[in-house]
Amino acid sequence: MNFVKRAGMSLGARKSKTAALLAIFVVLCSLLLGGFLLQAAAARQEADAQRVIGVDVTVRQKGLTPALADELGTSDVVNRYNPRLPVRAAARGLTPLTSDAPQPGGEAGEPGRGPLAVNGVRDAGLLLPFSYGSMKITAGRGIGPEDADRDIALIERRLADRNGLAVGDTIRVLSADGEHPMPLKVVGIFQDPTQDPSSWTPPHELPGNTLYVPMATAQQLGTGTGTGAGTVSEAVYRIGSPDRAERLHAEAERLLGESGFDFRVNDKAYRDQVRPIQQVGAFAGLIVQVIALAGALILGLIVTLQIRERRTELGVLLAMGERKWKLIGQHAVEVAAVALPAVAVAALAGQLAGQSAGDALLGPQDDTPSAQHGAPEPGAVAAPTVRVEPGTVGKVAGIGLGISLVSTVVPGIGILRLHPRSILTDSE
Repeated sequence: MNFVKRAGMSLGARKSKTAALLAIFVVLCSLLLGGFLLQAAAARQEADAQRVIGVDVTVRQKGLTPALADELGTSDVVNRYNPRLPVRAAARGLTPLTSDAPQPGGEAGEPGRGPLAVNGVRDAGLLLPFSYGSMKITAGRGIGPEDADRDIALIERRLADRNGLAVGDTIRVLSADGEHPMPLKVVGIFQDPTQDPSSWTPPHELPGNTLYVPMATAQQLGTGTGTGAGTVSEAVYRIGSPDRAERLHAEAERLLGESGFDFRVNDKAYRDQVRPIQQVGAFAGLIVQVIALAGALILGLIVTLQIRERRTELGVLLAMGERKWKLIGQHAVEVAAVALPAVAVAALAGQLAGQSAGDALLGPQDDTPSAQHGAPEPGAVAAPTVRVEPGTVGKVAGIGLGISLVSTVVPGIGILRLHPRSILTDSE
């Protein structure tokens, strides 16, 4: 009789033991599938967290121009970047805030300098006060790369309240030479938690007189001549992970020189948010390895016991001339025949319960700053979608069949040493 057919008849004749073996395989395959699903979900969430959170690198250099800052921003390790160009501007038809404290005697203002502190930005979401939530946009939106050619402004709430401004209104400011008035459309209002100083402070140093505008607008306000002028106070570059900072530093050295610039890496948010995700992924990988090893040992022990229980059956088959490798093959087929339906049951269980398990272990990362123009948005790194994909099921099936092969072939070595006469004599 064909040993494959004999394996099927043996499974049918030993229903209770087959059911027990099936239950063990279902648990084993479910744990394996859970480990793979958790690994894949952690990898997806880590990639999302690297994109949203990333690592902020701040570059400062005396004489850093917008053109150099833009060139460094084109590096393939940079996801987003934002240079900040501070200029001063005067107001027309707009009343700036002034200090409530009396001005000290003999202290004169700065002739030809405006009371508004204007900051040219490319991506307001990368300004550290916005990025980490100390400043919040209370109305409208921030400034992004798509606003490069627009004359718009993001203003502080106190200045808006003083002048009765709302999103959509237009304010007018003057360039540094006083000859170029510029209308700016208010696209957002932000709130700075910094309190007004108790002592007299020049108007441009009051937090309420701070405006954010696109870089080109700030260049025009600062010089009155157009593009290409002005000095960037700092540039912030967001990269995916700390290990990319070394590459960015090398490119900064190539562009800015080997010395004379400040290069600071801020990876606190990355460590706080991404490292736990990486730990979950590493733990899931360890689970897969431990389960595979433990499963092989447990099933190997079970098959060894079955072989001992079926010594008489094996002796009869050997006496009838059955080859020993076919006896080992019969046991391998029996275990594999139980493993395949166990994989299907595990896949169904993973489809039903995988998402809830993923949410429990890889839930949303709260208080993560939003990637959209500086507006903090809790839970920006959402819990990943847990998907049971054919490739993952194939891995589980492969490991399951590998375990069944190892757990039958290794104990089956003992079959090679069996002699039918001694087996049948012992059983009488």
